Amino acid sequence: MARLTAARRVARLLGMTAAIVSVPAFAQEAAPQAAGDTAANNAAAQEIVVTAQFRAQKLQDTPLAITAVNAAVLEARGQTDISQIAAQAPNVTLRAQPQSGGIGLIAFIRGIGQTDFNYALEPGVGIYVDDVYIPTLSSSLLDLMDLERVEVLRGPQGTLAGKNSIGGAIKLFSKKPTGEGGGYLQATYGSYNRIDVRGMADIKISDHLFARLSGATKNSDGYVKLLDYGLSHPTSNVPANTNQGNGIERGTLGGRSFSAGRLALRWEASPDIEVNVAGDYTRERNDAGAQVLLYGGNAGTTPEGLPWLKGKNGAPVPLDCSFVPNSTRFQNSCSSTPAGYDSRYINYANFLDARTPTSQAPFKPYAATNQQTYDGWGITGNVTAKLADNLTAVWISSYRHYKMSFGFDQDGSPVPVAQLDNILRHRAWSQEVRLNGSLMDKRIEYTLGGFYFDQNGTYNARVDLNYAGIDFIHGPDSTPSTSKALFFNGTFHLTDAWGITGGIRHTWDKKDYTYFRSNPDGTVPGPLPCEFFLGAETAGPTGVGNSPNCLLLGLYNVTGQFKGERTDWRVETDYRFSPEVFAYASVATGYKGGGVNPRPFFGPSAGDCTKLPFGAPCNQITSFQPETLRTYEAGIKTDLFDRKLRFNASAFFNKYNNIILTLTSCHGFSPCLMPSNVGKADVWGFEAETTIRPVEGFTLDGSLSYLHFKYKDTGASGVPITNVTPYTPKWNWSFGAQYDYSMKAGTVSARFDGTYQSAVFTDAFNAPSNLVDGRFLGNARLTYTTQNKDWQVSLEVQNVLNKYYYNTIEDVKNAFGAITAAPGLPRTWAVTLKRTF
Repeated sequence: MARLTAARRVARLLGMTAAIVSVPAFAQEAAPQAAGDTAANNAAAQEIVVTAQFRAQKLQDTPLAITAVNAAVLEARGQTDISQIAAQAPNVTLRAQPQSGGIGLIAFIRGIGQTDFNYALEPGVGIYVDDVYIPTLSSSLLDLMDLERVEVLRGPQGTLAGKNSIGGAIKLFSKKPTGEGGGYLQATYGSYNRIDVRGMADIKISDHLFARLSGATKNSDGYVKLLDYGLSHPTSNVPANTNQGNGIERGTLGGRSFSAGRLALRWEASPDIEVNVAGDYTRERNDAGAQVLLYGGNAGTTPEGLPWLKGKNGAPVPLDCSFVPNSTRFQNSCSSTPAGYDSRYINYANFLDARTPTSQAPFKPYAATNQQTYDGWGITGNVTAKLADNLTAVWISSYRHYKMSFGFDQDGSPVPVAQLDNILRHRAWSQEVRLNGSLMDKRIEYTLGGFYFDQNGTYNARVDLNYAGIDFIHGPDSTPSTSKALFFNGTFHLTDAWGITGGIRHTWDKKDYTYFRSNPDGTVPGPLPCEFFLGAETAGPTGVGNSPNCLLLGLYNVTGQFKGERTDWRVETDYRFSPEVFAYASVATGYKGGGVNPRPFFGPSAGDCTKLPFGAPCNQITSFQPETLRTYEAGIKTDLFDRKLRFNASAFFNKYNNIILTLTSCHGFSPCLMPSNVGKADVWGFEAETTIRPVEGFTLDGSLSYLHFKYKDTGASGVPITNVTPYTPKWNWSFGAQYDYSMKAGTVSARFDGTYQSAVFTDAFNAPSNLVDGRFLGNARLTYTTQNKDWQVSLEVQNVLNKYYYNTIEDVKNAFGAITAAPGLPRTWAVTLKRTF
């Protein structure tokens, strides 16, 4: 019954689309393309070939919901990093991590994704570079350097992309060396002292060996000012932080210093063998992420009333509206803004805990770093060998390694509620072999392959949480894991117009997680439980009179394990009704791996949750199971009116089970950051994309998507059944308009892009305090290209309407009385000069 209902819903959604396009499609079937029609020829020249099904296909012949953009489109839009791609892709949300997540990406497609960078959790959207899987959020905020195209695949890619691509996959494909010579160099200057430099050179080493060298740097000042509250408000009770100098400005947030390089080699070993090898390196030295405080509500004292921040008169300084620079819907500011500063882009954090030490908290003072650093490199090899006229072998091998560190002040104030420094190290090794073949004069096309993936990450942190009464060293927690898979994907072309595709993939996963919790001086908490639990008269388990961090007993050299296997499958049929109209329908499955809670604030010493009153601290060492998805989808792709109008649409219905979300309330108690299976949901929606070329030189493009998420059951998780998953907007739409005016001296191109995304929640427990408002953003770009295309100059304005908006909101109001947000950039401008040679 569920299957029938799903099929009917998809059919109804798609029926409206089919009705719109069916009549003009058949009318165009007999219309030949005019040889002199420049617009039509231009459209044909921009046809994108994708490899989403392991073989080269035109985008319009691929039976998947897929958005593909080439290098020319990326340049026209001025897009330079992966998070910008979501602006034009339906039902896709890509956001940079907030300050507490370091350098990384939050990726959701059709309501499925992941927000936590910890290695214990798997991404819900697979990120791939040249068919190499990028397994962690912390290395996924990729620069779009020297790319040929980007493919955004929506829906589960369990049989195609495989591991943890339950929501979809984003694939980046680099340009290969051609040996034709040439290259380019471009420089950008703009707002906040933005200085970007990009370049590429293609080199012929010999008749059969070619090289391509590319590089990029991005540098800009931070746009959120860090101010010393004690100096900016000298009449307040807040002391000045003289350890950081005497000026009111103590730095910035959101500044960036990025550089990357890539060397690619292509060797035509024989007419039937091609070898591609590439190495890349990325270095970042950034400020901590942009952050502002929206709400403050904490007394700022220990259970005994001792101050976390002692005021000038000796009284505790509370976390309150004094440190909220800009009035918000959460709280009005109750302090003035220093003259000359924009209150929307101010933060009073000092990354410092200068508490007076106690026997329970002896490891003070402590200062976190206002910095994000990243050093990563990788080597990729791809060997393609033609074994016969109808059989090709592909071997893809990769090794990647990175180290990232980042500090953050989670309360956004001088009151030391929560400060952390994090260090992540990760390495990954992968091997993939494919056999691509055909039978019966290409009536049958197939891919048979195997995949092996081995990774290990360690996570270290100094975790200073005064609100929880703990200050400890997290790690080095290690997370070794392996994944193995065998897969098959085949298409049977019953006729020239009708095809049936089937795919299957079986995966074996194994992951360990080993906890290490120690005191900042290297000692291990213990050996006894908190004195409070032994009957000592203290102010609770974290009060003075207890040993430091005694709630963490039992969390040293303890290993949890996840092990499982899974079979995913896909069945699809498609039919080309005419040269202009192509339609498909499919059923597919996907999954995301399970694991264990990486952040238990309380270990076995806190007791069994089932035997303690609701709201009491209890053992948070728990496991979670894989989440699974089954998707019913139908789509249509059209090229109409002599290819002047392209219109693609799809509709889908998802059965989403064992949904993994990070809970911020465990057993009714905070602090808590515990991944759990919260239940199951039905999700349905539709997506549409179009490109219109009404006259020569003028192009319009746009997209529209709708998503309806409905929990069917949330079990004992406590998540209200009326909630939705984080970063799941109901509506997305975008449009772009570009006009190219050709003249004797060259071409002038004017472009405007507008995008809208409706409101999203950022927490599993939806609340007004974690609701990011919907927003419309517009970008404009004016470009002049000389006639011989050797010079190009561009002027761009991002956020033309100067919209003030938030990318993310972190709601820890219940845990310790704070709400912070990552504001987006205000209106900015930039000028780019490019020389092609």
